[in-house]
Amino acid sequence: MGVVIIDGSTVRDFLKDEALFKKTVDEQFKALDLNNDGVLSRSELRKSFENMRLIETHFGSDVNTPPEQLTKLNDSIFDRFDCDNSGTVDREEFMSETKKIMLAIADGLGSCPIQLAIEDDDQSLLKKAADLEASKISRISS
Repeated sequence: MGVVIIDGSTVRDFLKDEALFKKTVDEQFKALDLNNDGVLSRSELRKSFENMRLIETHFGSDVNTPPEQLTKLNDSIFDRFDCDNSGTVDREEFMSETKKIMLAIADGLGSCPIQLAIEDDDQSLLKKAADLEASKISRISS
């Protein structure tokens, strides 16, 4: 496990590197597309949220969220990603909504740095953003 420090500019720089952002989102999309049909179903997206445990924890502590509330939250998130109301989320919809989420994170962070604890094998977008910044710093100091 490691710790990285990021702020809004870290996230924005990652988004500006369109090739890296696209590659990273494509990798995440492929990992979520369990049946390899090129789109995410409601259950595939729900499974990813369950695996991330974003909803069932509050600052790392388990919380008891009623199943109907979890379903409502998952459905709401899916509906947000399913921009064309097709009942599935394609790669472009996934990338567009992911970018909006990352921009909201960048706006929320602003210029205030935060420490982020990450696993060594973490492939999250925030980890990728931190890695990009670290590579830039490394090139400057070389």
